[in-house]
Amino acid sequence: MNISGIISAIIIGGIIGALGRLALPGRQPIGVLMTIVVGIVAAIIGTAIAQSVGVATTKGIDWIELVFQIGLAVLGVAVVASLQARRRQRRMPR
Repeated sequence: MNISGIISAIIIGGIIGALGRLALPGRQPIGVLMTIVVGIVAAIIGTAIAQSVGVATTKGIDWIELVFQIGLAVLGVAVVASLQARRRQRRMPR
């Protein structure tokens, strides 16, 4: 993978992560960097799932693949936000 591939993965990951975060109701206590990481992971796994179920690659936007990616980003943001909230709750003295 060259530098342009890495930069495009970061940009697409940020977009996918932001869309996943927007689709999840309420406020999520995670940062921008973690949102990008979740988006990159969701994009990679979503593409693999789409290819494994037979979604054809097209020249335009692969909408079904995008739905998989955003759905996984929503799930990823929810899991990370839950872990962050639990971690913060343990730090607070009672």
